[in-house]
This record gives sequence, structure tokens and C-alpha cells, in this order.
Amino acid sequence: MGWLISVLINAVLFIALAGYFPGLHVDSFLAAITASLVLSVLNVLVKPVLVILTLPITMISLGLFLFVINAVTLLMTDSIMGRSFEIESFGLALIIAIAMSVVNMVLQVTVLRKV
Repeated sequence: MGWLISVLINAVLFIALAGYFPGLHVDSFLAAITASLVLSVLNVLVKPVLVILTLPITMISLGLFLFVINAVTLLMTDSIMGRSFEIESFGLALIIAIAMSVVNMVLQVTVLRKV
């Protein structure tokens, strides 16, 4: 149940961030849900491999390199989704990754612990 809520929160977050950043294009709420599902699958399958491969630089940067890994998974989601979900640049993907991490952290601390 918590996973489904997280997917829906990320979909709403994609729609909200698309309103703030003109470089993020989301066709519809269905495209946002699909992108959120693709991102969650990539986070389960690809992200652990990337974290292990980049462990030394992640330790040197005190964990800040994880934002870069999140941006890479967002760009992978963009390439899988095609034209219905697009991110223009790596810099924008990095900003979106930071924003999503902050919002998800706040929601986990406040809302999801009560559910």
C-alpha cells in the first residue's frame, strides 16, 4: 500500500513540477503515473547497481552524488517513456531529483508514517 501511495505522490509531483519548469513536459496524468511506475522499477533494478559502482565518489561527496544517480534514473525514465514524458537537460533532471527527494522525505516523515 505504501508503494502505491508513493507512486501516486510521484505522479502528482511530476505534474506539479511540469508546471514550474518549462523543460519538463508531461502529457497527461496517465503519462505521469506511467513515468512514476517506470521510475520505481528503475529504482529497484538499476539504482542499486549504480550506487555500488559509484560508491567511492558517493562517499567522497558525503552522499551528494546520490542526487546525480537519481537524475540519471530520471533521464532513463525519459528515454523509456518517449514523447509523453520529457526532460530537456541533465541540469533540469538534477533539479527535479533534488526537489523530488526533498518532497518525498518530508512526506515520509509527516504523512506516510501515520498511515
